[in-house]
Amino acid sequence: MALILDSGVTFAALDADDPDHDACAELLRDANESLAVPALTLSEVDYWCQRRLRPQAWLTFLEDLLAGAYELEHPTQGDLERCHELQRAYADLEVGVVDASVLALAERLGEAKLATLDHRHFGVMRPAHAPALQLLPG
Repeated sequence: MALILDSGVTFAALDADDPDHDACAELLRDANESLAVPALTLSEVDYWCQRRLRPQAWLTFLEDLLAGAYELEHPTQGDLERCHELQRAYADLEVGVVDASVLALAERLGEAKLATLDHRHFGVMRPAHAPALQLLPG
């Protein structure tokens, strides 16, 4: 079992000034399962760290990732095919490949929960393996 982290939760946990910081930091700190970071979320987290925080925040996160605090999950060919399906199916929501890859990973791992602040997309998209995702923190 793994807790899959979307970009927003990861960034909020790093940014003490983010209104969702406490809830996200607590979620990650108290998780009793591995923390899965979808590889395609890394560029978003880096972008927001560079834009809104000091560069050291990104470097600290990356050091933690390299040290094994998180499990980096790369998209498979099947995940990318699923991303294509999801982006077509939810074109009206303008779902990007990063969000589609997060859902594809949840499906591949059989996870029915997701650490995200993006209820606009993940509250609407339906995984193939469950009626809906449980969105955390909730």
